[in-house]
Amino acid sequence: MTDKTSPNPETTLPRDRELVLKVIPMPADCNANGDIFGGWVMAQVDLAGAVLPARYVRGRMATVAVNQFIFKQPVRVGDILSFFAHVTRVGNTSITVQVEVFAERFSAQGQYVKVTEASLTYVAIDMEGRPRPIPKEHLDLPGAKD
Repeated sequence: MTDKTSPNPETTLPRDRELVLKVIPMPADCNANGDIFGGWVMAQVDLAGAVLPARYVRGRMATVAVNQFIFKQPVRVGDILSFFAHVTRVGNTSITVQVEVFAERFSAQGQYVKVTEASLTYVAIDMEGRPRPIPKEHLDLPGAKD
């Protein structure tokens, strides 16, 4: 959970990613240390990560893998979290998405720090929960990479 360059590295928000979710963690989301519980952050990342694949899948899908999850800085009560996503791979039945989370600290509005980044894979599923092909006519959406 540390950044080698500074305990509070400032950054700018990405311009080449889509903002898919904004949320403010509350006191009920805290762990025993008083920071926001990592599991709560993971759940929000999963929700944010599903936004872009939904445009391609056009139906049911499921999270099948958390390929990478890095907590870079703690998240605090009152931080405004911005979740940015982009599609990194579209397969026959699955889509991989990169999600970056930036905190606008409650005490430092207008300044952002990257707190989390993750890579998740979602699979299109049919009504029985079996993998199904992603419709090819939706593959020309913005953010798609082969």
